[in-house]
This record gives sequence, C-alpha cells and structure tokens, in this order.
Amino acid sequence: MTELSENQKRDFEAAAFRRLVAHLRERSDVQNIDLMNLAGFCRNCLSNWYRDAAGEAGLDLSKDESREIIYGMPYAEWQALHQTEASDAKKAEFEARRPRDH
Repeated sequence: MTELSENQKRDFEAAAFRRLVAHLRERSDVQNIDLMNLAGFCRNCLSNWYRDAAGEAGLDLSKDESREIIYGMPYAEWQALHQTEASDAKKAEFEARRPRDH
C-alpha cells in the first residue's frame, strides 16, 4: 500500500466526505429512515458528527447550523421539500434496529 502523509489522508478523507454529502443532497428521494434502517446512520448523524468535530476544534456550531451544512439548506426547508411520512413497517424496523443514542 502507498504510504500517505497525514495531510494526504486528511485531504482525501475530506474529499470523500464532500462527495458523500453531495451524493446525499442529490438523492433527496432517499429518506433518512431508509438510511438508518440500512446503514445505521443518516444525514442528521453526519450533521451531529460534523458539529462534534467543530466543537473539538473549539468552534461552537448549533444543531441548525450543522444541519444546514449537510443538507445544503435549512433543515425545515429540506423537510418541507423532500421528507415523506414513513410507513408503519419502516417505523417498526427503525425501532427494532434503533441505536440507543438516537
């Protein structure tokens, strides 16, 4: 395996993260509950992780600020445009698999 410098690792990780966020913005048809049920994380998780990283670096971001960074718009706007009501089956699956910290 090619030996990467710490700067290269950081840059490549940041690029992969930006690509993931862009992909999720393009795929607004994929609901957060679908992501949670399949992968155990969603856009809100990413925004929380982003906010945690900012806090560790000494920058205090609000929940709304970090969500807007991930969603590309205010969360309430994204919900109004893209969020649909989850089926009872999806809700039941989420509750069965739900991480205890959500």
